[in-house]
Amino acid sequence: RCFFFSHHCVLVGISSSQTISDRAVVTLQPHWTEIYSGEKITLRCEIEGGDDSEWEYEWETTSTDRSVRQSESFEITATSYREGEYKCKGKHKTEVLSSTPWSTPITLTVSEQKPKAELKADDTDIPVGGYVTLTCDVSSSSGWQYYFWYRADKSSNSSSIHEFSSAGQKRVSKEGLYWCRGERGNPVYYTEDSNTIQLKENTVANKAVVTLHPNWSEIYSKESITLRCEIKDGDDTEWEYEWKTSNSFKPPKEKEYSIGPADTSHSGNYSCKGRKKSDQSPTGWSDPITLTVLSSSPQPVLTVSPLWLSPGDSVTLNCEVKHPSAGWRFYWYEAIPKLSDNSYNYQLLSGSRNGTEKYSFIVHGQTHTAGYVCRAGRGEINTPYSEPKFVWSGDLPSSASLTVSPERVQHFISDSVSLECKGNSTQWRVKFQEDSFLADCSLRDTKTGSTCTIDRHISRNNVYWCESGSGEFSNAVNITKQRYDIILVSPVHPVTEGSSVSLSCRLRRSDIVSNVFFYQNNKLIQNDTRKELNISAVSKSDEGFYKCQTSGRESSQSWMSVKVEMLFEESTFPVIFCDCWADFWSSAYNISAPIVSFPSVQG
Repeated sequence: RCFFFSHHCVLVGISSSQTISDRAVVTLQPHWTEIYSGEKITLRCEIEGGDDSEWEYEWETTSTDRSVRQSESFEITATSYREGEYKCKGKHKTEVLSSTPWSTPITLTVSEQKPKAELKADDTDIPVGGYVTLTCDVSSSSGWQYYFWYRADKSSNSSSIHEFSSAGQKRVSKEGLYWCRGERGNPVYYTEDSNTIQLKENTVANKAVVTLHPNWSEIYSKESITLRCEIKDGDDTEWEYEWKTSNSFKPPKEKEYSIGPADTSHSGNYSCKGRKKSDQSPTGWSDPITLTVLSSSPQPVLTVSPLWLSPGDSVTLNCEVKHPSAGWRFYWYEAIPKLSDNSYNYQLLSGSRNGTEKYSFIVHGQTHTAGYVCRAGRGEINTPYSEPKFVWSGDLPSSASLTVSPERVQHFISDSVSLECKGNSTQWRVKFQEDSFLADCSLRDTKTGSTCTIDRHISRNNVYWCESGSGEFSNAVNITKQRYDIILVSPVHPVTEGSSVSLSCRLRRSDIVSNVFFYQNNKLIQNDTRKELNISAVSKSDEGFYKCQTSGRESSQSWMSVKVEMLFEESTFPVIFCDCWADFWSSAYNISAPIVSFPSVQG
């Protein structure tokens, strides 16, 4: 700035400080924010990003120490008046007016009381051939190296004291009186000696074992269980017992520990040991046994076999739960359609009222589509019901049937397919299953009254069936809608043995002009210009998977089922018949069992 005096200009400089981007940081060496009176520590001011510059340093502190040096680092001996915050900044030696911002302050805490080490042992009895783990710790601070001492006899002679060092833990196998202390720094600063622990070697070879009654390592809330401390080969000795757990519970010093009703907080590891009443000599700790208490019972999973029925088949149900042998009883139900809320009622199957020990169950003589569920129980605990699983019959029962238009299994993607329920009911729903997904047809398709329409340009590969408001199931059908340009035209319902059937191949956009190849179970059975495979009298051997090929294209394969008619012939042998079987079938399946009349026997 220029000031004029008598026509003369005098230049005067006005100074101002400039803050630079380099950052100051206070570090401690050693890095202990809590130190003890008498320890030595070095404070250092480090300039981040300023390695190539020469610096001068400035310090500020909230302590009453006024001997803080204005240098990069300085050492102090800890005292109470040096407790407080310390911060620093750097100044360029060449650019006096340029400086870093003040560093973030670091707090130094000085304790006047010398710390005391604490010694812990995971047991005071050293098992035969084993060891005990000792832990020495100064919980209020860090950086310690630990020294352990033990005296093997009761003499106070210093020559009987043994010393060893450790980072904090040490396994020991000799009995004696143990203590420890910590040390750190240079010059070395020592803690007070720890408490003492007397360790004793076991002379008892008996082994303790924890057993569960019942023997379930996994139980559920509200169940009960007893843990028992067994001393091997210790039947002729009177014992006292001790338990330890990994949870907050402290079992009584008794042989048995009963839990009930259990909750999840009882989960954990349980160990025990015995001590002779006569001389208090102990066993070692048992191996821990893990008890898991779950908040909710398991979800059972039901599987059925076979999925598709032939008349009179037996159906095997398997109910899977975690640990199926752990005391469960299994209950088996038939699913009865309940249209009011799109669900099912469950009716116990005959022979299942008291449950079964085995997790499998056989339903004999099943003839129609049916749904099943299962659940398991033990004591007061019951699992939820499984998801319903179905076995399907292609037969058309008189009381409920599902018809398909067009009447075939495979359809082009451009086709509209109608599924209509017929029978003795005024209320219907059409169900479908895609892999393991079960739903009502209205979820994906269009339902009007008793008809479900699979719209054009929608692909499908599902099993469909009808369920009535009176609790009945129809036959089931496989429906495939696909984007291929070729399909096999095959019957959607089972073909009766002895009747005729015709299978054909169809292209979506053109007529067939070349040979057509028909396959049964991947074996070529016809290859000529005929567009149809005609079977005049179907037999059981004609059942199987069929597909066709033409013009370089191949259809998907579809199953053709053959139904064998069950005929009753007059018998020349005496037959004993009672109406009790009608009662049995009626009770077991909630159906009316037909009474079959047999010719009288002349004798």
